[in-house]
Amino acid sequence: MEAEQGMGFFGFVIAVGFFIFMSYCLKLICEKAKLDPGVLIWIPFVQMIPMATVAGINPLLLLLYFVPFVNLVFLLYHWAKVCTAIGKSPWLVVMILIPLVNIAFLPLLAFT
Repeated sequence: MEAEQGMGFFGFVIAVGFFIFMSYCLKLICEKAKLDPGVLIWIPFVQMIPMATVAGINPLLLLLYFVPFVNLVFLLYHWAKVCTAIGKSPWLVVMILIPLVNIAFLPLLAFT
């Protein structure tokens, strides 16, 4: 029983660390686009508002992420616009569709 609780805590720590790292990557992407994301970038879900601003789209369009099938098309469109805004090729968005490779998408945009 105690071993299971330890594994649960370890998984939680890993998940929080992953969230902090990905939020930091989003912060760097905003800074590359000359936008100060403020505290919003650290709040789950709300962090997409500064990313919509970077992409030059209306933040209300983020509601499309909740529409089945439309969300996939909007995901590709949104991140293609973000890539273009920071001077990267919009074709990098293809990385999102490849399992395991998609984990490197945000760090690639943030650190290159």
